[in-house]
Amino acid sequence: MVKFANLDEKISVVDQLNEDDSPVVLVNVFTADPGDADGVIEAWTRDAEFMKRQPGFIWTQLHRGIGDSSAFMNYAVWQSVEAFKAAFEHPEFQKQIESYPSSAVSRPHLFRKVEVPGICVAG
Repeated sequence: MVKFANLDEKISVVDQLNEDDSPVVLVNVFTADPGDADGVIEAWTRDAEFMKRQPGFIWTQLHRGIGDSSAFMNYAVWQSVEAFKAAFEHPEFQKQIESYPSSAVSRPHLFRKVEVPGICVAG
């Protein structure tokens, strides 16, 4: 089963689930033992297939560190915190996360876009 850790020591993703914000981006950084990398990809694929069927899901992409890295980053866009929370807390999803290799550590965090004039737009 995957272990959870905080990406930001000041607030956990569980605390973020109480926020009212939309749209939101989930960034989840995974690490695992090198021999467990295939298991992480298999477990993430099952999770992504579930999430794609949930209301409010927009899209996702998995990335893997280059070289001999066994670090992964998932980037997913959701219509709202509420939609992500419903999917994250769904009993089927909670059962599925048990299939990750025991060396896997997940650091999920929710973000909103930030506007920087002349560079990027919010919303």
